[in-house]
Amino acid sequence: MNERPLQAGTSERQTILAAAGIDVVALGGVGAVVHGLALAGPAPAAPVRGALEQEMAERGFLVFPGETYLSPKAFLRASCWWGGRALHSTHSIHPATPEGNPHIFRLSNDPQEGIPGVGPQWHNDGSFLPETFSHAGYHMVHRAPGGGGTEFAHQGAAFDALPEDQQAYFATLASVNSNTGVVHPLVHVHPRSGRLSLWLHLGMTGAVVERQGEVGALRLLEEDEVRALCQAYNAVLNAGFARGDALRFEYGEGDCVFVDNLAVAHRATAAAHQPRDAQGLRILHRSTVRGEAALAPRFGLPQRLAIRGPRPAASGLWLAGGVGFRWDETVMYQN
Repeated sequence: MNERPLQAGTSERQTILAAAGIDVVALGGVGAVVHGLALAGPAPAAPVRGALEQEMAERGFLVFPGETYLSPKAFLRASCWWGGRALHSTHSIHPATPEGNPHIFRLSNDPQEGIPGVGPQWHNDGSFLPETFSHAGYHMVHRAPGGGGTEFAHQGAAFDALPEDQQAYFATLASVNSNTGVVHPLVHVHPRSGRLSLWLHLGMTGAVVERQGEVGALRLLEEDEVRALCQAYNAVLNAGFARGDALRFEYGEGDCVFVDNLAVAHRATAAAHQPRDAQGLRILHRSTVRGEAALAPRFGLPQRLAIRGPRPAASGLWLAGGVGFRWDETVMYQN
């Protein structure tokens, strides 16, 4: 990891963290590494948790390196230090999950050890919920010798990188989850950083609603328009690697990563999906934290539309199903 010191401007938080013996070191334009806080130990004081939570809101994610002997219970306990302060788990439980714990989403490149093929496109967890998960945690309990990391893209920086006309257009749009019909704005104000930030799940979008003009008329985007939107969103997040506000993170054995789910999008690298016989066994545990408030659409739209019912307009994309609209036939679809 190429670490560098955090920039100035966070003096109050740095004072709080320094007093607790904690050092936060930036990874670049997104992400940071935390030294001096053991996740298996007692919960830090509220001011320390708040300072780290704010760092996460601004940096996107925090890495706690090398927690090799962190137990599943300790990992879940530390997950509850952030955001909604309670676990909210909606996933399936793999038979190899330790003690069948319902709050551990066990991922692996071996289907006998965990659930394979998860998260290959840019997304935020919990897009099927009105109150999307506030945070998510990842614990690399068994690192494959061949690697297999996670890519993160800062959605505030991605919004800033858009041309002004595209910013204005994106701000008129709301996505409809293909599974539940939950509606979320494509642009929102992050509740802690205050930054205008993007939001779109490239694997679970069944429709996109646009507000047209000052009178507030609404319409569904046509299939070619949704495809162009997804391509533009994918492109601006991908361009973050060159800008410095997207990062491919390769886990060390035992690393824990906690993500502000409203600040960064993420996706699994291609290596994460390579089979065990090609690169060795990979096992990653994920946790998800209860949302703090609904990510509500604007323009008088309801929080949920009946995506499995009739199309509410004469035309436009309206597609129900787990993987949503296949905007690019060459990419893998599984969530």
